Amino acid sequence: MDGDVSSHSQEAEKETTRLWRTFRTVYEMLADRGYEVSDDELAISLDEFRQKYSDPMGYPDRNKMKIQARPTKIMEMKYTLKTKSNPNPTPDCGTVYVDFCPDASGVGTKQVRAFNHIVGESNYHTGIFVTQTPISPSAVRLLSSLPNHICEHFQEQDLLVNITRHELVPKHVLLSPEEKARLLERYRLKESQLPRMQVSDPVSRYLGLRRGQVVKIIRKSETAGRYASYRWVI
Repeated sequence: MDGDVSSHSQEAEKETTRLWRTFRTVYEMLADRGYEVSDDELAISLDEFRQKYSDPMGYPDRNKMKIQARPTKIMEMKYTLKTKSNPNPTPDCGTVYVDFCPDASGVGTKQVRAFNHIVGESNYHTGIFVTQTPISPSAVRLLSSLPNHICEHFQEQDLLVNITRHELVPKHVLLSPEEKARLLERYRLKESQLPRMQVSDPVSRYLGLRRGQVVKIIRKSETAGRYASYRWVI
């Protein structure tokens, strides 16, 4: 009996630690995209996570792990395209909602439909659905079918480690529409002449990049100190 209790305790602790790492990466991802995230949220300790999100058995309760965050003014600027005909446009960003699916397997259209309903009913601009296992192809299609909303999917294991913190991954900075226009004008380029970056690239997914955007990539150089290159997201 004691062995079973000890085994369950170890299993619960292992799952809690694993999910805490994923949870922390999600907050880092939101902050890096430009959402309002507090220092306390970014620095949540394992003990704090355990106290706040564990069930009576000591396992993490994903039903409690829902996140909402609003865009900062800086993020809104990067998603605002001013034109002569529309000098005061609405930023193409808004509140994000993150949901951790409690189902351990068989995640399909039923769960995605429920997630889409929350995003649509609450009018969140962006929804991020985090699951323990892959979702079915039909669920993937359903996730991207919600009109006027952006819905994304990650597996928990995709977020165990923050890939952008790796020393071999250079810093990526999203350009605002004005910065993109100035870049193209300065070099007399069309956007299609820039090197390309797939929207499915892991860093693209982490930053929530959209087709047509341009990112500045800052690399360290032994001779130049730092140098920048640019990628067009396709």
